[in-house]
Amino acid sequence: MKLALDIGLVVTSVLLIVLVLLHRGKGGGLSSLFGGGVQSSLSGSSVVERNLDRLTVFVGVIWLIFILGIGLDIKLS
Repeated sequence: MKLALDIGLVVTSVLLIVLVLLHRGKGGGLSSLFGGGVQSSLSGSSVVERNLDRLTVFVGVIWLIFILGIGLDIKLS
């Protein structure tokens, strides 16, 4: 169980780092390299950015669950 939690934490940590780096900041960010820099004229952010936001939040919640699981595992053992 501990091994699965550790592996899941490492995978979600790396994925979370990549997703945060893909977000567009003031300077354009890495998302502009992959086509995420195209803005829609009707809204403040493109569909790609909104989906990237949702995916980042989802991975962040999964990361938090792994952190809590490891904490509970440490507390119970």
